[in-house]
This record gives sequence, structure tokens and C-alpha cells, in this order.
Amino acid sequence: MSRAGQGSAIVRLVPLLWLILFFLFPFLIVFKISLSESAVALPPYLPHFNAAAGWDAFVAALGKLSTANFTTVFADDLLWGAYGTSLRVALLSTLLALVLGLTIALPMARAPRHWQPWLVTLVVLPFLTSFLIRAYAWMMILKPEGLLNGALMGLGLISEPLVILHTETAVIIGIVYSYLPFMVLPLYASLEAFDASLTEAAQDLGATPTKAFFLVTAPVIAPAIAAGSALVFIPALGEFVVPDLLGGAETLMIGRVLWTEFFANRDWPLASAMAILLLLIVLVPILWRQRARVA
Repeated sequence: MSRAGQGSAIVRLVPLLWLILFFLFPFLIVFKISLSESAVALPPYLPHFNAAAGWDAFVAALGKLSTANFTTVFADDLLWGAYGTSLRVALLSTLLALVLGLTIALPMARAPRHWQPWLVTLVVLPFLTSFLIRAYAWMMILKPEGLLNGALMGLGLISEPLVILHTETAVIIGIVYSYLPFMVLPLYASLEAFDASLTEAAQDLGATPTKAFFLVTAPVIAPAIAAGSALVFIPALGEFVVPDLLGGAETLMIGRVLWTEFFANRDWPLASAMAILLLLIVLVPILWRQRARVA
């Protein structure tokens, strides 16, 4: 093999090893736990694989694995409700983040060149503050006696405080605020490289600004829209901190259920089965879309 071929193989090998070590191995461990049964033990599931016990013990342990936890997940309406709520909140948050992201990224891309680094800095500035502190800040803003209700009542727009905290609306607000930069940055990078004269030409030919955007700009920045949507939707789907702090008892998302099963109920097998199903919900559409693009 030539030196160039060896270098190419090494470049491909590094990310492959990374995926094997930090994705495949952990996934196999979680998958094995999902096929186990909950037990008062350390760790809290059975059976345990012991390489020193020999091949017969390994085969015997394999025979004790079952798919009962997956059956439990599929049969539990409460768990499916948590999946449904998570999907709904993640989709609404992603859509709202996309609208706000375009609203922010378009002026950023068209701003004078010397202003753009400062605008990017302002977008990423919230990341300099702890995620948890920012979530607590939204609790102070959205509570009945908080800043938002105080401002609205001071302006005479409402006569009594709005109930926003501990609702699904508060969760969506918190998720959009937390992950909006992940939407803005890909959109800005794509729009900054986009030739604005193409949009102007479409308008000169009679297209309205809205029609010119959807016919000319949107197809060009579609990969950025897909990337930003994935960067918002995937973490929003499994979000725990924001629903726990801003959501109420009725806003039961899968992240909160997973935390409860792992740390409160200590039912690791059931929680692992739920986590694998959540991973499939994310991966299957991505793999299907990738296969459709290749085809």
C-alpha cells in the first residue's frame, strides 16, 4: 500500500475506532442490560456476565436474557404518552427555533462584514453561563410573580398573572432558548456564503420576497436547515433538565422518566429498554433519509 493509501486508511480508522469505543461498546452494554431483569444487587440487574466463570456460565447467563422489558414499554400507555409528549415538544421547539433562527441569521448574514464576528459572539455568549443557571433564570422570569408577568401587568396588557411556569409552554420556551444557537450558526454559515444577488434577480423577475426566499434561498440552505433542525431536535427529544425545572407534573417527557427509572426506581433494565427505543426513534429516520439520498 502506498504512503497516501496508508494515510487515507488511518484517517478513516480514527473516527471508526472512536465510534466503536464510545458508541458501539456502550450501546452493547445498555442493550444487554435491557434484556436483563431488575434485581436487588450491585449492579441492580441479573444476570451478570463473568468471564472467569467459563463458557458454560456464559451460555447459561445468555439463556436468562429476555425481551420482557421491551414488552413492558410497548404495553404501558404512560410510557408511550411520555414518548408522544417528547416528540411533540421536540418538533414544536425545532419548528419555532427554525423560524427564530432564520429571523436572526438572515440579518446577521447581510450585516456589514466587520459587524458579523460580534454578532456571532452575541449568539454564542449564553454558552458562557451554566446551562442549569440559565434554566433557573427562566423559572424566575416565568413564575407568576416573575419578570414577565410583572412587565405585562405594568404595561396594562394583562390584569392577572399568566400561568406559564410548570406547563408545556414553559418547556418549549426553555428548550428553544437553550438550543437556538445550534440552529442559528449553521443557517448563518450557509446564508453568509449565499449570493444575495440571486434573490434580488428573482424579485426583479416578479417574485415576492417570500416567494423568492422559498424558491431561491431555501433550496440552497436546505442542508443547513436539516443540520440545525437535527442539532435542536435530537437533544430536545431526550431533554431532562428543562422539563424537570420548567415543566409540570402533566408534562411528562421521556428524559424525566428515564431519570426516575434509573435513579429513583433503580430499574435499570426497563430504563435501558426505553433508552434504546428512544435511540431508534432518532436513528431510523436519519438512516432512512441517508439511504434515500444515496439511492
